[in-house]
Amino acid sequence: MADRATIRRLNKLREQINAHNHRYHTLDDPSISDAAFDALMRDLLAIEGADPSLVTPDSPTQRVGSAPSERFVEVVHPQPMLSLANAFDPAELAAWHKRAATLLETDAFAMVCEPKIDGLAIALTYEDGRLVRGATRGDGTRGEDVTPNVRTIRTVPLVLAGKPPPRMEVRGEVYFPRDAFDRMNAERAEAGEPPFANPRNAAAGALRQLDPRITASRRLDVWIYQLGWTEGSSGPATREPTTHAQVMAWLGDFGLRVNPEMTLVDSLDEAEAYHEAWLGRRAEVNYQTDGIVIKIDRRDFQRHMGFVGREPRWAIAYKFPAEQATTRLLEIRINVGRTGALNPYAVLEPVQVSGVTVRQASLHNEDDIRRKDIRVGDVVIVERAGEVIPQVVGPAIGYRTGAEVPYKMPERCPSCNTPVVREEGEAAHRCVNARCEAQRYERLKHFVSRGAMDIEGLGERLAGVLLEEGLVKDFPGIYRLEHARLAALERMGEKSAANLIAAIEASKRRPLAAVISALGILHVGGETAELLARRFGGVRRLAAAAQEELEAIDGIGPVVARAIVAHFENEGNARIVDELDAAGVRLESDEAPPTATPQPFDGLRFVVTGRLERFTRAEVGAYIKERGGLVSSGVSKKTDYVVAGVDPGSKRDDAERLGVATIGEAELVELAAPAVEPQRPVAEPPRGETP
Repeated sequence: MADRATIRRLNKLREQINAHNHRYHTLDDPSISDAAFDALMRDLLAIEGADPSLVTPDSPTQRVGSAPSERFVEVVHPQPMLSLANAFDPAELAAWHKRAATLLETDAFAMVCEPKIDGLAIALTYEDGRLVRGATRGDGTRGEDVTPNVRTIRTVPLVLAGKPPPRMEVRGEVYFPRDAFDRMNAERAEAGEPPFANPRNAAAGALRQLDPRITASRRLDVWIYQLGWTEGSSGPATREPTTHAQVMAWLGDFGLRVNPEMTLVDSLDEAEAYHEAWLGRRAEVNYQTDGIVIKIDRRDFQRHMGFVGREPRWAIAYKFPAEQATTRLLEIRINVGRTGALNPYAVLEPVQVSGVTVRQASLHNEDDIRRKDIRVGDVVIVERAGEVIPQVVGPAIGYRTGAEVPYKMPERCPSCNTPVVREEGEAAHRCVNARCEAQRYERLKHFVSRGAMDIEGLGERLAGVLLEEGLVKDFPGIYRLEHARLAALERMGEKSAANLIAAIEASKRRPLAAVISALGILHVGGETAELLARRFGGVRRLAAAAQEELEAIDGIGPVVARAIVAHFENEGNARIVDELDAAGVRLESDEAPPTATPQPFDGLRFVVTGRLERFTRAEVGAYIKERGGLVSSGVSKKTDYVVAGVDPGSKRDDAERLGVATIGEAELVELAAPAVEPQRPVAEPPRGETP
């Protein structure tokens, strides 16, 4: 066992090395030479080498990584990692600002502007100031645990300075510095290896290496841009600031790397000027940017505005103009989607756009092709919209020779040869053959996806194999698959087959909204499926609904209503519902089915805040919905009641400011007096927490 002097020397060395790492990698202001730093590191390695029991995960010597991991572990984010809405021009930015001003009932609010880093989102969790987990965004709800790889990033502190909260999560962007990326590509070229296309993809690949030593060799960096959450904060030393700008300075005090280019502005004109300035100097910095991010500064305003879908209302990405290139359009092909839509796309001579090799690009629909006068054989202008999705902007007319051929959509489906139709008022041509193999494949992929039945292990490749082998013809066929037949498939085996059978069985208990989404009804996505699940409580009640009844639902218009009715009028779709029911798939909601009797909360919107005594958070939401009410996350002028418990937080203040009635649990029950109260479960889940 090491003596006290050795322990003191060990701790002192770690403290010095961490401080120098911070000055060198975060502040770009080293205070000692590389040789002196190397000497400190050799001393630390010598002490730990003499007594391996002294090595801890947060030691600076552990950044180099360990042996390859067997696989990544899935992480469920305590709070979803959301994406941002985009603005591509001043008009779209002004529209966002106007929406924010309407929600806040004032246009006098400060905003924080910062460069939008083109990298990979990461969530870092610290406990007692020590890094315990690094996780990728994944699908926003579930990511991958890449902690060993994150430890190799020298700008990620393993131990925070000062007195951070007992538990906290911060979010940032991992990126590949331009100079390090260029050096790596030069080395690959010398070794006869193909270069990486762009820093963003290389960074993402590096962070998801199974061997952390490979990640360490890439010399990644990070910028922290957001506080995720904290736990156990108390007292002035750990009390959270009230604005985003203050939060970022607070995180910087803990040694986290915050971009010094972050700027506070008071108007859209100042935000526009910031965007314009960055557009002119984006090539000067050592990281890739694809726009700027604008966030409303006050955190109470952020909470009040809340979210829409998977995007915060209080922030927006103001993107830079897309980079363009010209190339030859070789061919226009068709992809048949799950709803039968024929989607044209361009096959191109490969061309580099924004550092990515583009071989295919979107063409939207026939009207778009005609409007732009795009012809097969044209030299076309290609751009990456938001630097993500390649699109054909239009032809470079000056290059035309007369040999170019105007395009006409096929009259028959390229997959099944069925005549295609184009409904009046619709842009898309559709194949109406429900047995079309291309549609069947796309529908099956959608049915098993995470947002639908979430059948883990049944991906695109296996879906194609099941269809080709005739093991599955439609959704219910998945529930008739047998272990022996699956195990005999190429690249499956006994264990994979058993895991898939278990995942299929588990999918039978998916929430009603997921089942409705999985059915693949035209125009019905996740949010619309949630509305339908709340209103009808079951697939069969939804199938029997009249168009007028559907149109009466807030958020569903005549086009969607017609599509829903038409879907269930189709005999094949009705048969699928019967077969899913027979297979044991739950087609009813856990909540009590609605009745035709008027409900006490019909048309009322509620927001719940604080710790409740009578209900858990899940129970109070169900209580309100069962009686016809809607539950929202943020208070607005459309809110009818705020149900406040103990420690209600800022939502009660929002209610007072907007003149929204605040009630307690007893008053909520009194308000629902005409309804019969549900029996509480014998075993209660944990109480809800203050949001």
